[in-house]
Amino acid sequence: MSESIKAPSPDARASAATAATATPAAGGTLAVRILRLRLDRSVAADDRVAVEAPLEFQLHHPALGLEPVSFGTTMRTPGDDESLAAGLLYGEGIIDRGEDITAIETSTRRPNTVNVRLDPRVQIEVQTPARRFSAGSSCGVCGTTGLDAAIARAAATRIDSRVALDLAVLLGLPARMRASQSKFGDTGGIHAAACFDEHGALLGLAEDVGRHNAFDKLVGENLMAGRLPLANHIVLLSGRASFELVQKALRAGVAVLAAIGAPSSLAVNLASASGLTLVGFLRDTQCNVYANAQRLVNAGVLTSAGASDRG
Repeated sequence: MSESIKAPSPDARASAATAATATPAAGGTLAVRILRLRLDRSVAADDRVAVEAPLEFQLHHPALGLEPVSFGTTMRTPGDDESLAAGLLYGEGIIDRGEDITAIETSTRRPNTVNVRLDPRVQIEVQTPARRFSAGSSCGVCGTTGLDAAIARAAATRIDSRVALDLAVLLGLPARMRASQSKFGDTGGIHAAACFDEHGALLGLAEDVGRHNAFDKLVGENLMAGRLPLANHIVLLSGRASFELVQKALRAGVAVLAAIGAPSSLAVNLASASGLTLVGFLRDTQCNVYANAQRLVNAGVLTSAGASDRG
């Protein structure tokens, strides 16, 4: 139970503000002891934070030799590591279908390592491991050798889905996603990517301290279940929509990508050119549509508005 403290000592302040308890991570969160400060009082309390830890991807393939080769390391929230690895390899173009992976498992000998055994029939260039990366939890294009190549590859994709999405359904998705974000409810510091059908039914949700990791986990789960492409589906992001996330959406065949936050200029350009419907600043009463609004139906009468309206 929280206890009011009128004048904690400097040592007590430092200890309470920084010391993590011995409570093990539960569902990707960790218990910590904090000081909640106001001008008139200080309160010692228990809190939970999102766990951030490295994950190394080890590839096994005859073309790479007898020993596995590290494809890279990313910072992530532990959990769904196999889906994260599958989604990342799919997004990077190393694999094209779930059957390209014959085995995938977290290592029992090396913590924070996931081993991916590729089907020998997968065409893999020997120099591919040179693309290995060391990524922060927010990094998305770190494993790509050149931004120009990534843009060209993504821009060549066309989203031809004719799905019609009722605007009222779209506006109701943030509340449905938030209700299923267990880790966010515990920490307030974790991202989510959720997949819905055109009727607004939640089909899957992944959480991670990294925006791109959450998306990769979602894609990896659908890949291994044989549910790609997501041609008549909506993916909702808890943060902003960057180029990398639009790129991942195109790779997964998503028809509508919506974000609680803002899109970037490159994301808008790429969505416009590829036929992806891109929505930003999604709220329960309104949203901004940045590209290919034709998939949204039952919207209000079109009027002019100032560019400063951010929802």
